[in-house]
Amino acid sequence: MNPSDYPLGEPIAAIATGLVPAALGIVRVSGESSLKVLSSCFSRPDALARAAGHTLVHGWILGPPEEGSPRVDEVMVAVYRAPKSFTGEEAAEITAHGGPATVLAVYRRLLASGFREAERGEFAFRAFANGKTDLLRAEAIREIIGARTQTALGHAANRLAGDLSAEIAKVKELVVRSRAAIGVEIEYPEDEETGAGAFDPAPILEARDALARLRDSWATERLLQDGARVVLAGRTNAGKSSLFNAILKEDRAIVSDAHGTTRDWLESTADFAGIPVRLFDTAGLRETGDLIEAEGVNRTRLLAAEADLVLYLVDATRGLEAEDLEFLSGTGPGLPPVILAWNKTDRPDAAPLPTELPAPVRAALPMSAKRGAGIPGLAEAASALLLAQGGAAGQAPSRTPSLGSERQKRDVAAACESLTHAVRAAEAGFPMDAIEEDLSDALDRLASITGEVSGADVLDAVFSGFCVGK
Repeated sequence: MNPSDYPLGEPIAAIATGLVPAALGIVRVSGESSLKVLSSCFSRPDALARAAGHTLVHGWILGPPEEGSPRVDEVMVAVYRAPKSFTGEEAAEITAHGGPATVLAVYRRLLASGFREAERGEFAFRAFANGKTDLLRAEAIREIIGARTQTALGHAANRLAGDLSAEIAKVKELVVRSRAAIGVEIEYPEDEETGAGAFDPAPILEARDALARLRDSWATERLLQDGARVVLAGRTNAGKSSLFNAILKEDRAIVSDAHGTTRDWLESTADFAGIPVRLFDTAGLRETGDLIEAEGVNRTRLLAAEADLVLYLVDATRGLEAEDLEFLSGTGPGLPPVILAWNKTDRPDAAPLPTELPAPVRAALPMSAKRGAGIPGLAEAASALLLAQGGAAGQAPSRTPSLGSERQKRDVAAACESLTHAVRAAEAGFPMDAIEEDLSDALDRLASITGEVSGADVLDAVFSGFCVGK
């Protein structure tokens, strides 16, 4: 079933926590008469019926009467009365003991009592349909669930709090004000005193610039959501595995003085100054007659070619050697940028950083993977380069409004273009009704962003990506 077809009001239920061993598990219910339906399998139905909103009721979920109403689990029920609930409907959250079998037993008992299984995103869809949230906040819920770094979480939380909605509302107010002024001139063209100066480009320019900033923010937000592929490469014994372990703060890769220890790549996730990355530790580059190691070297080159960024390690006690220069020179235009990590600078025989570096190298930093020196600076440099690579100037301050989805970016860009066209049309002497049409187009796009006006395809795209129980 598509989200736009979800029937409103029917009592629905869903497990809202993971089915893993835990202290507690939660089952959510919502819909008309949901508390009455819940009372049919609750040990204290009268207490539940009398309970005020935002209160807790203790009791037991009971099995079917024909089986003697056996006790399923001791629970706490959080009661929510319409319209003061997440969905805007009568709702409850049943907190049970967190064993998977226990939570499933409670859930199945609710379904047998009259609740329907909730579809993906149905709780959030009901909140939207009942005016408890807009599309921007609904999408932010999904972003929070999927956030992979604290930075991404913070940006999504701001959107959930309404920062982006408030910014769109400000822009809308500017456009509405300009459109109203133009409407006066169109309706009363003979009244020169009323119509004089009806079109003031200043509010439209202010609105356009605000939308342009939001449009440009998506480059950063997309990187925070999607992440990047970062490959550690370099000759054998350059310190790749030591750096891999140091970044992850755990011993994932085997570290040895023996050349060719790493023969295949290892992968893990990491946080580079707020950007989630898939980090690859690869086989050391060198000529070898060992077929397995040679395949590892080949995979290193393939991974590097497909990466967003390469961290190329060089042993500072050996300096740049022929194989280093061959690899760096071969990355060429169109392949990922490189940060040169000048490793083992804690050693007394370490050479200084070279002054001339191959073209793909965008930055060169001294460090010591063994001692952890220089790793924060390396992460910061990688973050800055990844942001620049994606067209972002840098991470916006945490409370600066920013976009959270490609859908939002498309509508913001279209609204921005309509406002730009309106200003150009006015400068070219086009009639006021043509300018008003551009402003109307912009307002339609802004309404689509928040969900005031949205087709079924938009609603389906937003809510179908939610998990069940949200």
